[in-house]
Amino acid sequence: MPTETALLAGRPVHRMGFGAMQLPGPGVFGPPPDRDRALAVLRRAVEAGVDHIDTAQFYGPVVANELIHEALHPYPMGLVLVSKVGAARDERGQWLGAQRPEELRAGVEANLASLELDQVPVVNLRRHPGSDVPFAEQLGAMVALREEGLIGGIGLSNVDLAQYVAARAMTPVACVQNAYNLADRSGQDVFDACRADEVPFVPFFPLGSAFHAENPVLGEPAVIETARRLNATPAQVALAWLLQQAPTVLLIPGTSSLGHLEENLAAAELVLDQAAIEALPR
Repeated sequence: MPTETALLAGRPVHRMGFGAMQLPGPGVFGPPPDRDRALAVLRRAVEAGVDHIDTAQFYGPVVANELIHEALHPYPMGLVLVSKVGAARDERGQWLGAQRPEELRAGVEANLASLELDQVPVVNLRRHPGSDVPFAEQLGAMVALREEGLIGGIGLSNVDLAQYVAARAMTPVACVQNAYNLADRSGQDVFDACRADEVPFVPFFPLGSAFHAENPVLGEPAVIETARRLNATPAQVALAWLLQQAPTVLLIPGTSSLGHLEENLAAAELVLDQAAIEALPR
């Protein structure tokens, strides 16, 4: 994996990271089908140079964090673990909002316990659609947690442009994690603002959502044709396209497969030529 890095909360990380969302069971709920394989994927990622791992206490719930702890603790020097707060799960695995300041604090404390950390390097505030909690109150809670030393940097997730601008006026923003890929650029305005401000942008679902039967990214004819011509896979083309959009794009493709992990990591070496740039959506 190339050594190209970008700063995340002031710490250099390789631009190809790893997302732990796919390590728990189906629907990001319950234990993994193969625990040993999940642990092996995490260890191989770090061995290959990954130093940015994205997780959340509500992945499982708790499962992703427990796997990270078992596989990697004591954590290697330079590893940046990024978690998020603002959501929860019920006993059936339904996704719930956990948006109130006290719930954000409880989420950070749960991450500290399950990951066995004194400070989570970066925590993303995930804004839940339709939340009735004022955004400024949420940011105030995150700033308080940072000032107490429980988190190192404040990130944002699932925010619109107005919220991003408001957050930047109140506190440094470590990163923004919004949906963005070849087929979904509905958040282009936030992406452009982050690029202009040199704030790391971490697209979730970089290869399209795993929750849909048909994948609009990997099924895009131009992606398939470009992959064939460059002797790459559609996933590698889609990831390389994202890396090319800005030097501050950080990727966290997730997988529970060692083969897919190696495929994703190799995308950092793929150079899209002019023909590919012209063929792919712009």
